[in-house]
Amino acid sequence: MTAMSSGAQRFARFSADEFRARLPEALSLYVAAMNYPEGTAEQRAPMWLTHALREGWRCVAALDGDDRLVGLAYGYRGRPGQWWHEQVRRGLAGREGEQAADAWLEDYFELTEIHVRPESQGHGTGEELLRRLVDGLTDRHVLLSTPEGTSRAWKLYRRLGFVDVLRDYRFAGDPRPFAILGRALPLD
Repeated sequence: MTAMSSGAQRFARFSADEFRARLPEALSLYVAAMNYPEGTAEQRAPMWLTHALREGWRCVAALDGDDRLVGLAYGYRGRPGQWWHEQVRRGLAGREGEQAADAWLEDYFELTEIHVRPESQGHGTGEELLRRLVDGLTDRHVLLSTPEGTSRAWKLYRRLGFVDVLRDYRFAGDPRPFAILGRALPLD
């Protein structure tokens, strides 16, 4: 774990082993931040463990003074054959054409998860997590998906210059509308 301080919180880059060791706590944070039902954590655990094995995977955590997770962000290099990549390619190529899909999906980092405990939101933790996560990446773009709406996360992405890549998209198995947002790297 590489620690970095900022105010009352500290930020740490987790190795894959540290991420696996704290997976139950990370999934609890995810369920709280997304207001999901309790059983969601057990469904997501295998996927998160698989993500930590992907090329370019990195993770940044925000920790309080008692070393509890306040926030977490992770992602990896997007590649053909990955579920999210194929879903977004299909949607983007279908609406905007293959050239648009290639332009966004040729060289990108997928910001897979970013979550902050509800009681800690609105204090810059999400922005700091995002900035630290993508700092130093050599990928051309960063892409993410987020439920459509006007959440704090949505406002953060807009403030940091993320633009619409694909709107009102429905992933297989999820009826909610999502936005795919992206921006060039590095962040300013």
